[in-house]
Amino acid sequence: MNEPVVVVGAGPVGLVLACELLQQDVPVRILDSSRGHSAHSRATVIWPRLLELLQRIGVSDVLAEEGQHIQGVTYSSNQMPLGTAWLNRLDSTPYPFAVGIPQTRTEDILERRLHELGGKVERGCTLTEIDTSGRLPVGRFVGSDGSTEDITASYLVGADGAHSTVRKLLDIPFDGDQLSVCFAITDAEVSGNIASDLVSYCYTPQGSLALGPLEAHVQRIAVSVPPGTQGESPEREFFQRIVAERGPGGIELGELRFSTTFHVNIRTAAHFQSGRCFLVGDAAHIMSPAGAQGMNTGLQDAVNLGWKLAAVARGQLAESGLRSYDVERHAAAHAVTRSTSLQTRWGFLRHPAQIALRDGIVRGADRVGVLQRRLAPKIGQLDATYNPVPVSRGEVRPGDRVPVVLGERHQLGGRWAGVSRDRWTVLMHAGRRRPDTWHRTKAAVCAAVGDLAEVLDAPSQSHGPLVDALGTRPVVAVVRPDGHLYRKLGADAPEAVAEAVRQARVDPSPTPKP
Repeated sequence: MNEPVVVVGAGPVGLVLACELLQQDVPVRILDSSRGHSAHSRATVIWPRLLELLQRIGVSDVLAEEGQHIQGVTYSSNQMPLGTAWLNRLDSTPYPFAVGIPQTRTEDILERRLHELGGKVERGCTLTEIDTSGRLPVGRFVGSDGSTEDITASYLVGADGAHSTVRKLLDIPFDGDQLSVCFAITDAEVSGNIASDLVSYCYTPQGSLALGPLEAHVQRIAVSVPPGTQGESPEREFFQRIVAERGPGGIELGELRFSTTFHVNIRTAAHFQSGRCFLVGDAAHIMSPAGAQGMNTGLQDAVNLGWKLAAVARGQLAESGLRSYDVERHAAAHAVTRSTSLQTRWGFLRHPAQIALRDGIVRGADRVGVLQRRLAPKIGQLDATYNPVPVSRGEVRPGDRVPVVLGERHQLGGRWAGVSRDRWTVLMHAGRRRPDTWHRTKAAVCAAVGDLAEVLDAPSQSHGPLVDALGTRPVVAVVRPDGHLYRKLGADAPEAVAEAVRQARVDPSPTPKP
């Protein structure tokens, strides 16, 4: 690419995309209309799947060190416990925890990494026009001093939030609804009967309360409030009263770092791509804050688009393969929006029969282990898939996430295979027992694949995440740079493996069999 990728918006999503590209030697300019980070961010939790993906740009361990580890998500009703989905019992990820961290600190960490990779944020630059009449898009930016600059982009990406200028200038519809639901949020110092390593959802007939740790003695607090209070900034006494009414009891609030109220909007752009222009994050979709999934979903957008743009730049992916971004991420965002909307509605049940049914379902699911088997991976976004056919459990299928390490080449105690972050990986999985002829099998696959992909051995194990995902028998998995399965083939068909890699370089979307 002679011209840079232009990223509009320097929040977490835009910064991750810029780091993805710079790390793979793709020129980037990232511009933001604001002059600094907002102190009133809403995104505070980074779930396990995103810690996996952010290992690609080398920031996961820093986030884990600087943030507060979250071991699980617990639910209560009328101050009585219902059940807990434990992240620390997940065995299919090298990150069996979430990280509670203010968005401003996340942005600081990402911007430091951007600088290490040779990039910088150009602040005070407002996008006013996009010209798409030529082969390449041209964005007109106005600086804080009134000067203008026309920037020709190889690709232009809108990471500029829910009120995206890029989306509006491209005239992409942003349809959806404003729910009759309002939340008040604050970050507050707390003391008393509160876990510093759990996200807590507390349901009552009067409304819901969510508590999420940011530091040892600081919590993000979100409470449902009557519609019509948008824009207000409640005081400490308001939050203290709500926490006493809906929380586990014995919690005292100290100083508030900020507070605000907002309506819940659910909207999705009609499409995430228009020619050489793309939308990511809140510019593409906004959802209920229930479950703290919004920023994480946007970060998955950034990784999905980032590795594909870089692959096109290196000649490892046909430009037509970029169309898969819209298909994959539109469906993924829709799935997350459905689940967060359901959780929002569950927190607003008022009728005694409805409450009894909800509470009974959650208690029963906890008792028989469904919360742990199904809900914990969903909360952690470990069930992320680009396979259009829903399935509950079992071996991974084309499009499903493979439990591997993305980025740095370490195997974390021998349980994990590390796949390339900038190439396709052919993962040789010997199953529970490595056959005596395995070295010849690998040599045949290497000869067939050549330099189309990197061929790696998976650790041989009698049990563990890769055996659960790929099965007990020898197979070859063609894995994308983002850790999703493209195709799984027999180990005795090296030419078929090479052909699958060639097909993947044209269209990276999975091709599940009916």
